[in-house]
Amino acid sequence: MIITERLKEIRKSKKLSQGDIEKRTGLLRCYISRVENGHTVPAIETLEKLANAMEIPMYKLFYDGDEKPPVFKMPQSETGWGTTGEDAKTLGRFRRLLQRTSPADQHLLIFMASKMAQTASRKKSK
Repeated sequence: MIITERLKEIRKSKKLSQGDIEKRTGLLRCYISRVENGHTVPAIETLEKLANAMEIPMYKLFYDGDEKPPVFKMPQSETGWGTTGEDAKTLGRFRRLLQRTSPADQHLLIFMASKMAQTASRKKSK
């Protein structure tokens, strides 16, 4: 489902008008209309405001299910990469993005990454 349709669907199911959302967020009603009709792409901060105004967790804007989506568990790294510093921040970003992908795509991406890592280690050892 497209996020614009999801926003409108949730707003209507909560029996809120665009004017109600305007009062709760400070966003102009005409802007809310443009977002709901797909004429404007909202920033993450705006989506957060809209979710708060409708009193829902933000993941509901991206996920159709009734239950919270499962957290993607990354395989444990043998080298400890991603446990501290910038690597940990990068790994955290990947985990959040991978939560939004299908399990089949997750496995494909991990497979490709592992093959790339094997190729890189073979080149390094030569």
